Amino acid sequence: MLFLYYLVDIIVQKTNSESIILKFIWYNTRNSMKHIVIGILVFFFGLNYVIAQEQVRDTIADENYREDQFYIGITYNILQNRPSGISQNNLSNGIHLGVIRDFPINKKRNKAIGIGLGYSYNSYFHNLKATKTDIGITYEAIDNDESFKRNKYRTHVVELPIEYRWRTSTASDYKFWRIYGGFKVGYIFSGISKFVGDTERIRFQNDDLNRLQYGLTLSAGYNTWNFHVYYGLNSMFKNNTMTVSGEQFDMNTIKVGLMFYIL
Repeated sequence: MLFLYYLVDIIVQKTNSESIILKFIWYNTRNSMKHIVIGILVFFFGLNYVIAQEQVRDTIADENYREDQFYIGITYNILQNRPSGISQNNLSNGIHLGVIRDFPINKKRNKAIGIGLGYSYNSYFHNLKATKTDIGITYEAIDNDESFKRNKYRTHVVELPIEYRWRTSTASDYKFWRIYGGFKVGYIFSGISKFVGDTERIRFQNDDLNRLQYGLTLSAGYNTWNFHVYYGLNSMFKNNTMTVSGEQFDMNTIKVGLMFYIL
């Protein structure tokens, strides 16, 4: 792993923008996911640098070019339709990465359909405590006078993004405007509820989570920097999930952040 850290230092020195991206992700993923993400970032940015050097030496434009076939995104995650008295706290974040096959649909190749496969890590910090009991999972708001370190849901998701893509790219122009709108289907293969208090620790796989998630996506921007939003169309939890006070909740997610495309 030390070799990986040294390799990151070498790559981030190549461009200032990539250095900022790597540093942001590094300081906001202080857990085991940090090593996975950094490893993939090293591969993507290293490969991107090598390809860029080849493009400089290559004076013949490729008329059958494809664009933006790898992506890395960082988001702030918002829980909508929370039960009464429930609020978010800390930095609820997401990291998203994957590959999208670009299928141009016109002669200029500035319009395309993108179909891909990706992975998403998400955390949601809040004050709705989940406890697993013999009769199921109970949910209740943490008292204001109760001291605790963290309370969150954490999900690992495999995703299938589908996009309609418009851009101003050409065979020889690698800096261009883009607007990508689409639909994303995800499957939560691991969903964990975690509470850490002064005298109590709770951690378990939460079976109340809706394993199948889907929503609308939009990415728009120029060159490296692209605004990204995901709007979840279905509930994060199964039907009839409710608090101990009997209030049913139907929370869905909104993710807002930046998306970076490579190659």
